[in-house]
Amino acid sequence: MARILVVDDEIGIRELLSEILYDEGHTIELAENAAQARAARLRSRPDLVLLDIWMPDTDGVSLLKEWSSQGLLDMPVIMMSGHATVDTAVEATRIGAVDFLEKPITLQKLLKAVESGLARPVVSPAMLAAARGEPLVTTPSHETPRPAPAAAPSAPAPKADTNAPAAENDGSMVGGISLDQPLREARDEFERVYFEYHLARENYSMTRVSERTGLERTHLYRKLKQLGIDASARRRNQR
Repeated sequence: MARILVVDDEIGIRELLSEILYDEGHTIELAENAAQARAARLRSRPDLVLLDIWMPDTDGVSLLKEWSSQGLLDMPVIMMSGHATVDTAVEATRIGAVDFLEKPITLQKLLKAVESGLARPVVSPAMLAAARGEPLVTTPSHETPRPAPAAAPSAPAPKADTNAPAAENDGSMVGGISLDQPLREARDEFERVYFEYHLARENYSMTRVSERTGLERTHLYRKLKQLGIDASARRRNQR
């Protein structure tokens, strides 16, 4: 599945799109303005961006131009708006957007646009310029490689019971999670283990868990509630 960045200043739209796309198996990152979108793009390139046009700090078309001029428009971008004109949609497409969704966005149109966008080959600004016979003038990107985070120390493996009969590994278990169950149940089981690990590692600090997992706090609280994890109670029990 894909990593999708949703950029919209309306929290209701961000949460709605996030829930729909999450249910489709995608990893979602949210940004409420252009500044947060820039930071998310610099951390790592998403597989696809859903970008609102009207935002309070910088409009989506200007951000699209900025990414294009800096050589950062190497991922498919789908523009969204409830008030844009045809000229705006044409301009965004000319800059490099792969599609345009008019609000309110229906479920069918959203999923079709996302599927189509992810299926399209990535065309970088350099490739576009070469195709048009134009010189490419870019401003330097401030992206700098960062070392990979150190792996968390693994817990010591339990001692094997030498008297127990050897279990046959038929490949149906991965990390203690059975593959012989519906996808949604297996995913929930994995996510429960994943979030419990990060909660314990960060001493149940929701701020640090939010930063570590890449979920904004509102979405993180909702996800923990969905998985039946009461982080506040566990933190109280530690005191």
